[in-house]
Amino acid sequence: MTHPAPGPEVTGYWLNTEEHRNWLQTQAQRQFNFFRPAVRKGGGFHTQGYDGAPLPSTLQELHSTTRMVHSFAMGHLAGQSDCHEVIDQGIDYLWNAHRDDEYGGYVWGVNDGQVADGRKLAYGHVFVLLAGASAKLAGHPDADRLIEDATSVLDFHFWQEDHGLFLDEWNRDWTPFSSYRGMNANMHGVEALLAAYEATGREVYIKRAGRILDFFMRKIAGQNGWRIPEHYTANWQIDRSYDGDPMFRPKGTTPGHSVEWARLLLQYWDLGGRPDDGTLGIARQVVHRALEDAWDQNNGGLVYTLKFDGTPDIADRYWWPVTEAIGVLASLIKIDPNDAEEGWYRRLWQFADQHFIDHDKGGWFPEIDADGKPMATQFVGKPDIYHALQATMFPLTSGVSRYAEAFARTPVWPADQ
Repeated sequence: MTHPAPGPEVTGYWLNTEEHRNWLQTQAQRQFNFFRPAVRKGGGFHTQGYDGAPLPSTLQELHSTTRMVHSFAMGHLAGQSDCHEVIDQGIDYLWNAHRDDEYGGYVWGVNDGQVADGRKLAYGHVFVLLAGASAKLAGHPDADRLIEDATSVLDFHFWQEDHGLFLDEWNRDWTPFSSYRGMNANMHGVEALLAAYEATGREVYIKRAGRILDFFMRKIAGQNGWRIPEHYTANWQIDRSYDGDPMFRPKGTTPGHSVEWARLLLQYWDLGGRPDDGTLGIARQVVHRALEDAWDQNNGGLVYTLKFDGTPDIADRYWWPVTEAIGVLASLIKIDPNDAEEGWYRRLWQFADQHFIDHDKGGWFPEIDADGKPMATQFVGKPDIYHALQATMFPLTSGVSRYAEAFARTPVWPADQ
């Protein structure tokens, strides 16, 4: 089903058209249909191949388990049927397989219930908090236990009160193995903290989210041409020489993360009553800088990483930066619509529709080659419902925060349908 929404000549905003909203709903439904069979006998989830068949590997990483819980909890809140099995399976696997009975915390990789990668990563633990918060909003009976455990681990091992930021990583037994500090774990930390605040009402969560956002969005972005460097030293100075894993810790800046930061900043600002503090302007500066830097003028799509001067470094094109850009543009259009951001919103959805959405089998292709065709070099199968699902579901609400409450008030899939 290709996008039937009105063309560029039509005035108004796609978010307000029934055609576009129906298309978003259909795309979200197709995501659930594709990923629901990932439930694996014996616990955890399969990785889905391009054709929807489970891949043979039984390795499960923490972010995959948690994101399935979060995504299907969001679906349940929006009226999607048959989400309970996925949520139950994920919560059970987090508690009984990823949770480390010996040392505490949650291990990164599990293979058939056995520890395969025992590292304790802030990136993974904040996703445990996100899963717990989303499950609580969806009414899961074990959600509070997960929230309390994840919060206590984050407090004791990861949160640096003097900096107001999360440090990154430990060995399984909580001995240090690096002094690396990173932007990505803190960005998803904000996501989890805001969800936990919405689920529990505890002020500590939103206060910590605000401290992280102040550092990256009001200090670092403003000092670096509205780009956000990825890597930092132990005392939180930008590490411009860092050159880690080219996929998971690429050097330079990542425009997909910039737009994700901006959406989270708007969510925080909205939860705080939209104070007149320059937030909207900061978000727009970051978003427009990222889109202008990263848009591939010859082939379309967003390049993966940039050098510190904003020129492309890794020019590969993946699905998730496009989904995150769609999400923040939808937020901006809801808050203060203008033609420029509507143009970007349309352009990105049209590109996704033509190159990333698998209209035959379902799900999204995670990467495309120079000709815009699916390829498989960095990713195995279709590894993730989370990014694409949020891109289809967040625009369907009227607000930019408290999505759970919005879906409960106005379900995407009403019970009487």
